[in-house]
Amino acid sequence: MVEDSTTVALVEVMKTFHAVAAGVRGTVAEVCVTDAQLVEFGQVLFRVRAAG
Repeated sequence: MVEDSTTVALVEVMKTFHAVAAGVRGTVAEVCVTDAQLVEFGQVLFRVRAAG
């Protein structure tokens, strides 16, 4: 279970790390990337099934 402000990932950008929040209250249903995988702006990292 995650809250909208729960940090679900850390993304490294030019040697600095940025927290990624879930953005919605619910359950992580799918992880769409692997550790150390290169990701692009706007790419889906997780799918969260919204609560209620």
